[in-house]
Amino acid sequence: MSIFDHVQDRFARVQQEDMSLEEYLALCRRDPKVYASAAERMLEAIGEPEVIDTAKDPRLSRIFSNKVIRRYPAFAEFHGMEEAIEQIVAYFRHAAQGLEERKQILYLLGPVGGGKSSLAERLKLLMERIPFYAIKGSPVYESPLGLFSPEEDGELLEKEYGIPGRYLRSVMSPWAAKRLKEYGGDISQFRVVRLYPSRLNQIAISKTEPGDENNQDISSLVGKVDIRQLELYSQDDPDAYSFSGGLCRANQGLMEFVEMFKAPIKVLHPLLTATQEGNYNPTEGMGAIPFDGVILAHSNESEWQAFRNNRNNEAFLDRVYIVKVPYCLRVSEEIKIYQKLLEDSSLNAAPCAPDTLRMLAQFSVLSRLKVPENSSIYSKMRVYDGENLKDTDPRAKSIQEYRDAAGVDEGMQGLSTRFAFKILSKVFNFDSTEVAANPVHLLYVLEQALEREQLPSEVFERYLGFIKEFLAPRYVDFIGKEIQTAYLESYSEYGQNIFDRYVTYADFWIQDQEYRDPETGELLNRQSLNEELEKIEKPAGISNPKDFRHEVVNFVLRARAQNNGMNPSWQSYEKLKGVIEHKMFANTEELLPVISFNAKASKSDQKKHEDFVARMVDRGYTEKQVRLLSEWYLRVRKSQ
Repeated sequence: MSIFDHVQDRFARVQQEDMSLEEYLALCRRDPKVYASAAERMLEAIGEPEVIDTAKDPRLSRIFSNKVIRRYPAFAEFHGMEEAIEQIVAYFRHAAQGLEERKQILYLLGPVGGGKSSLAERLKLLMERIPFYAIKGSPVYESPLGLFSPEEDGELLEKEYGIPGRYLRSVMSPWAAKRLKEYGGDISQFRVVRLYPSRLNQIAISKTEPGDENNQDISSLVGKVDIRQLELYSQDDPDAYSFSGGLCRANQGLMEFVEMFKAPIKVLHPLLTATQEGNYNPTEGMGAIPFDGVILAHSNESEWQAFRNNRNNEAFLDRVYIVKVPYCLRVSEEIKIYQKLLEDSSLNAAPCAPDTLRMLAQFSVLSRLKVPENSSIYSKMRVYDGENLKDTDPRAKSIQEYRDAAGVDEGMQGLSTRFAFKILSKVFNFDSTEVAANPVHLLYVLEQALEREQLPSEVFERYLGFIKEFLAPRYVDFIGKEIQTAYLESYSEYGQNIFDRYVTYADFWIQDQEYRDPETGELLNRQSLNEELEKIEKPAGISNPKDFRHEVVNFVLRARAQNNGMNPSWQSYEKLKGVIEHKMFANTEELLPVISFNAKASKSDQKKHEDFVARMVDRGYTEKQVRLLSEWYLRVRKSQ
């Protein structure tokens, strides 16, 4: 199918389907979804969740305390927002059940750049997926059920067509009332259409923004008189009225009110009656206009606090269903957000050195966390990401203890994802000759950006402390490990020799036997063997060498049995691998001949250097980054 056919099919699929009122009621009898409310249709569009038992995953069990959580494929790319999304779905679930939520405004409260607008756009997109039925020609897309009286027709409709009485809560619009009068009370003359909500055409979906204090009035919500029609109709005639307000266009759908509490309070009054009573008054002396949709609002915390603290707004406060949308507080989820943003840009194909995104995510999360008492904020960040610090930091607390101490508003302040992505953009474009990102440039760009932000001095010092105290030192260790691993792979024979020699010496030492070196003929007694073993153990800080030697020899003996009597690879036993690495890199000078980019003394050194660079490239670095990061690492190590 060509793109042209695809677009044509999509257009045809959402075209209106016309039917009589009688056919509509017969359809209601067969399928309750025909008269479903906006909340019910939203639930259908969201779909069934993926149920995850976090007790089966060690990391998730620590984050979610072994709870069973639900993840919705419709919100798959909203990383780290499980709690907010579950609350949003709960709102629609309760509203669909006809509970109090159907009379409340869904209000997303969160800091700038936290994802409120993206959530609102996703909800509008979901609303477009499921069609609804309206009276043909109605400017407010009202339900055909509004033509019936709940008191007089409700019982008959339920008996004949199975339509519960709670679906007859909307009133007839002034437009429909005028048509009914013209039809002499014959409702069979009304036609019904099936419509798909549309953001483009403002069908059952609308967006309202606050205007100027002095000139904005309720017409942005309820519509106003069309002065061009006053030549033909009186001012209170429905046909002279422009049903162009946000509430008019969003009936049976969703109205988004951006930065709602920046609007004058007088503008918000129609929302009260629209949500509580299912209708609102127009600007002229006509009957009430029906509203049976969802009002979605969002704003930043400062506006909400100012609004809440004004006692004149008490009537509103009780009609708002608050969902907090804080910043992401889990490093691994924050990384996924950056990856998603990069995928949507031309930087998607640009090289990004390992640990760049992680370092930026750590900095962002650290800025959002509340400083804990008697514990490191860096440890808190790691615990929030599901790490187990029982063995590495005895002062680290459980995730629940950290949350209880931090309070409910943690994550509502700090650096936004938007700020972080701007930093990332600068890092990718830092080098004029190569569009690529690496942590060394990131550290520099971050410091420069913090100085330009003109933050309060204590905040600036705290953020700078994160870089100097946590990020930079840990990156020295990380890149050192990367360089050493690439170096080690080129010196795997050397590592294997150390491993084999250590195992042999330890075996003879345990058996209390002398060992004769087959190459030199030298005889080593138990004391000499111990000295040789300590040369390897001491740089790694092995505190109990006797137990360590037994452990290694037992491991190797078991491995030999499965390996035709051959020793395993020196990298196969993690504990001894670490010990050998410490031995090999106790002195940085050993690295210099291989990793430096200076002229090489021999072809052998040149070959080893090329192998090292190739292995670093395989690990995700560009050749230019290998040079930059190696030189930076050597410079930092020399200054320590």
